[in-house]
Amino acid sequence: MLRSMTAFARVQESCDIGTITWELRSVNHRYLELGLKLPEDFKLLESDIRKLTSQYLKRGKIDAGLRYKLDGAEDAGIIINEDILRQLRQVEQQILNIVHEGRKLSVADILSWPGVITDTQRDMSPLTSLALKCLEKALVQLVETRESEGKALGKLIISRCKQISDIVRQLREHRPLMVSAMHEKWKTNLNEKMQQWSEQADQGRLEQELAILAQKLDVDEELDRIDTHIAEVGKVLKRKEAVGRRLDFLMQELNREANTLGSKSQDSLTTKWTVDLKVLIEQMREQVQNIE
Repeated sequence: MLRSMTAFARVQESCDIGTITWELRSVNHRYLELGLKLPEDFKLLESDIRKLTSQYLKRGKIDAGLRYKLDGAEDAGIIINEDILRQLRQVEQQILNIVHEGRKLSVADILSWPGVITDTQRDMSPLTSLALKCLEKALVQLVETRESEGKALGKLIISRCKQISDIVRQLREHRPLMVSAMHEKWKTNLNEKMQQWSEQADQGRLEQELAILAQKLDVDEELDRIDTHIAEVGKVLKRKEAVGRRLDFLMQELNREANTLGSKSQDSLTTKWTVDLKVLIEQMREQVQNIE
C-alpha cells in the first residue's frame, strides 16, 4: 500500500488514575527520524517507544509528544521532612553563635534545601502501561492517514504516467514525418556544400557529418526506455513495502531520458513535447519525495 509521509494523529486514553494523550506529526525525510517529547516519569519508555514506532513506520521525520494528567485524588502532595528542618535550624543557630553576624535563613532558603520537602510516592505503572497502548493506537491512526494520502498521490502519479505515455506515442507517430523533413533539409544543405567543395574535399569529414546528423534523428532508444520506466513505475506502485526510494530513482532515469531526447530535438514540435515531458516528470518527482 502506497503511503504518504505527511500525516497527523492524536489519541487520548484514560485509566483509573489519569489520562494519556499522544500527538504524532509526520513529514517527509530520507530515513526514519523520531523526535520525542516525554515527561520525566515516562523517560524509561523511550527504548520501547522507538522499537514500537519502527514496527509501523519505515521513513519520515516523526515528532511525537506525550502528555498526561493525573486525577485529583492521585495528585502528588507535599511532605515536609521535619527532622531535616530541625537539624537545619540547629546548625544555623550554632553558626550564628560563633560568628555573631549574618542573617537567618529565609523560608525560600529552607524550601530549596535538599530533602526538606518531598513528593508523595505515586504508582505510575498503570499510566506507563497505558502510554504504550495509546501510542500503538496513534501509530495505527497515523498509518491509516498516510495510506489515504498515499492513495491520492498514487492516482496523481498514474495520471501523469498516462500523459507521458501519450506524449511518447505522439512522438513515435510524428517521427517519420520529422525524419523525412530533415532528410530533405540535409540533402539540400549537403548539395550546396558539395558544390562549394573541390574534388579534393575530405570525404571522411562528409561521412562523419552525415553519421552525426543521422544519430540525432535516432530517438527510438530513448522512447523505449521512457516506456520501460513508466511500466516499472506502475509495477512499483502496486508493491506492499515502502517504495519511495525506488520511485525517486525512476524519476531520475526518466528525467535523464527526457534531457537526452531534448538534446536530439530537430523541430519545434518535438521540443514542445520534450518540455511537456520534463514538466510532468518534475511534478511526479515532487510527489514522490513525499512517499514513504
